[in-house]
Amino acid sequence: MPQIDQMFEIWSSQLFWLLVIFGFVYFVVGRGMVPKVMDTVGLRDKQIADDLAAAQAARDSADEAEEAWRQRENANREAAQALVNEAKAKAQASTESRLASAQTGIDAQLAEAEASIEASRAEAAAEIENVAAEAAQDITQRLANIKVTKTEARSAVKKAMVHG
Repeated sequence: MPQIDQMFEIWSSQLFWLLVIFGFVYFVVGRGMVPKVMDTVGLRDKQIADDLAAAQAARDSADEAEEAWRQRENANREAAQALVNEAKAKAQASTESRLASAQTGIDAQLAEAEASIEASRAEAAAEIENVAAEAAQDITQRLANIKVTKTEARSAVKKAMVHG
C-alpha cells in the first residue's frame, strides 16, 4: 500500500511542522504573553493588597477619630451637666432668697395685722364698757330710781366683765 509507504515521509514532515508550531507557540505564548499576563496578575494582586492596606488604615483612622469624638462628646456632656447643675443651684438659691424676703414681708404684715386687731379689740372692749356703763347707769335710774355716777357704773361693769 502506497499510503503506508508514504507514511514515514509524511509523518516525519508532520512531526517537524508540529515541533516548529509548538516551538513557535511556546516562544510566543510561553515567553511573550505569559510573563505579561503574570506581570498584570502581580500588579493586580499588588494593587488589591495596597487597596486593602489603605482601607485598613482608613478604618483605623476613622476608629481613632470616632473615639476622639466620643471623648469630646462625653466631655461636652459632662460640662453641660455641670452648667445645668450650677444653674439649678443658682435658681434654687435665688428662689430661697426670694421666699425668705417674701416670708419676712408676710411676717411683718402679720405682726401689723395682729397689732391692729389687738388695738381694735381693746378699742371695742373700751367702747363696750362705755356702752355697758351708760346702760347700767340708765337701767338703775329707771328701775331702782337710784342715781349712779359714771365711775361707779364703770367699776361695776369691769367687775362683771372680769367675773363673766
